Amino acid sequence: MNIFVARLNYDTREPELRDAFEDFGEVNSVKIIMDRYTGSSKGFGFVEMPDEVEALDAIEGLNDEMLDGRTLVVKKAKKREDRRSRTNYNSMSW
Repeated sequence: MNIFVARLNYDTREPELRDAFEDFGEVNSVKIIMDRYTGSSKGFGFVEMPDEVEALDAIEGLNDEMLDGRTLVVKKAKKREDRRSRTNYNSMSW
C-alpha cells in the first residue's frame, strides 16, 4: 500500500521516517519530496508497505502523532488517476 505523509518537519530525513513506519511492519520504500530548485523538503512524502494490514495499522498509529516536533497527517495515497489533472495548456486552443 502506498501511504501519503504530510506535515513533515522540513528537517526530517527518509531514514527517520522509515524508522517510524517500521514500528508497524515491513517498509518497501520511503520518499520525501524535495523541491527541485532549492533541494529542501516540501514537507510531505510517501511510504510503501507491502502488507495492507500493517499499512492500515501504521496509518492509524501515526496519523495525528508527533514526529520531529510536527503533527503528521497520514493517509492512504490516492492513485494518480484519482487526483485532479493539471490543465494541459498544450491542448488548449487559443
